[in-house]
Formats: sequence, C-alpha cells, structure tokens
Amino acid sequence: MGPRTVHLIRHGQASFGARDYDRLSDLGTVQSEMLGDWLHATSAVPGRFLSGRLLRHRQTAAACLGRWMQNGAEAPAVIEDGAFDEYDHRRLLLRRYPEFAPPGSLERFIADAGDKGGRRAFQDMFSRCVADWIEGRDQDSAGESWTAFRERCVAGLARWMDDGDGANGGSAGEDLWIFTSGGPICAVLQHVLDLPPSRVPDLCWAVRNASVTRLSVRDGRLTLLEFNSIAHLAGTGRAGLVTYR
Repeated sequence: MGPRTVHLIRHGQASFGARDYDRLSDLGTVQSEMLGDWLHATSAVPGRFLSGRLLRHRQTAAACLGRWMQNGAEAPAVIEDGAFDEYDHRRLLLRRYPEFAPPGSLERFIADAGDKGGRRAFQDMFSRCVADWIEGRDQDSAGESWTAFRERCVAGLARWMDDGDGANGGSAGEDLWIFTSGGPICAVLQHVLDLPPSRVPDLCWAVRNASVTRLSVRDGRLTLLEFNSIAHLAGTGRAGLVTYR
C-alpha cells in the first residue's frame, strides 16, 4: 500500500530579475509561511516530506514546515530527490537568445524596457522557448528533452509511491508532500491526464507560486483531486500575494 494522497507544492516566488534567481524573494518566504500557517490551522496530517535539490525548493519547505509545526514542534526531515528538480530554463533561453549569456544582460534588458514591459517581453520570449521544447520543435541533443524530463519526474514519483514497505523510511498510507517547481508538476499532470504536448505550455503558465496540487492514489493509479490551490493566500485581503513568477 502506497501513499493515500500526493501533494505537489510549487515553490514560493523566486528572485526573478536578480543575478541569482534560485532564491526566494521576501514575498516568496511570506507565501511559504502562509501555507504553513494554513496547514496548521486546518489540521492537515503530516506525512513524508520530499523536495527537489534547488535552493528555492529547500527554502520553501523550511519556511512552510517551520510554521506548520508550531508550538515548539520540531520540523520533520525533508528528503531531497533530483527527480523533482526543475528543467534548465537558462539553457533553453540561451539556445535561442544567446545575447542574454553575459552576466547582468537579462537584468539590463528588463530595466531598459521598464520593469513591467521588460518582464512581459521576457515572458513572451521564454514562453516560445518552452513551447517549442515541450512540443518537440527544439530538441537539444546535449540537454534534457521534455520527454526525458517528464519520464524523470514521473519515475521519481512512482518510486516514492511504491515505498510503502519502508525501504526508504516510508510507511503504508502515508501522504507525500513534495516541494518542487512548476515544470515537474506539469510533467506529472500531463502523465496523469494524458494531455497532448500542445496543452502543456498553457498549464505551465497557470501554476501559481506556493500553490498546492493534490493527487489521490488508489491501486497504484493517480487521479487529480485539486489543481493549483491557493486557499491560504486567497481571501486574506492582502494585495500582491498571488504571483506566477
């Protein structure tokens, strides 16, 4: 018997436009803490905690669990697994736009176009890169194809779902909580929902920071229960909490 429910949590807002993207912004930390507060308030049942190996994954897990396990309770251990790492977005971008290779060039591009205009222009360019990669129009033999990426994510999840016998510290019926990025979440959903590649890019751009996607597990099969939930952010009356990048 494997886990009952798989919870896929996208990291809080990272530092887009900064030299080091792979770090939560101040807002990203707040989003992650609010998720932990909400889970504590709703008496969500802890299970086994996993994350990708990127800093933003680990920071999201630490901020969330630190608030979830309140009243002095020790935060549980989080197991890192590279199966849930994000794809190399920088490699995808530079294959088509090598002018962004020099340090600081992307930041200057955004600043020169005006913050909002620069971000929109970048999103348009990056969206084309990702769509071409997912739909097979741009295959980099030296990098990871979308198919390989999806198989890596799905195989990693299957490995942990099968660990009901305690081989990796698991126990039967224990939920999985996985702190990861939008790419692995969409890769798993493509597999679960049997989506054609052309439908995946729009799914990718819909996943919000610190959102929760839930999958039920029955007889080894995954079924989507909830996609992209931000119940912990919605209705708070605080502007600017909902972000996508």
